[in-house]
Amino acid sequence: MNLLLVTIFVYLLNLPFGYWRANVKKYSFQWALAIHIPVPFIIFLRIYSNIGFQLYTYPILVGTFFFGQVSGKFLFTKLKKVSLTIPTSCLVMDLYRSYSKK
Repeated sequence: MNLLLVTIFVYLLNLPFGYWRANVKKYSFQWALAIHIPVPFIIFLRIYSNIGFQLYTYPILVGTFFFGQVSGKFLFTKLKKVSLTIPTSCLVMDLYRSYSKK
């Protein structure tokens, strides 16, 4: 059960960072930050959720990490096509603006 909760948290944590990564120049400093900022939080979560660093958890969490990043990028491109305003790098504010207009 702990692994499932950590997996969900890793996915949700990486959505806004993937969204941010989609709006910056590839291989720039901000692009690298969007990938690497979630890592300490995930390490902290692994330690304090008692799943540790067992070998079987790596493919699950690494896959979830990248799936969250790709899903965030997908959200950015989808919102860019649908929205009348130009999306920023902040997923939360863009969703708030898009839903407050309706």
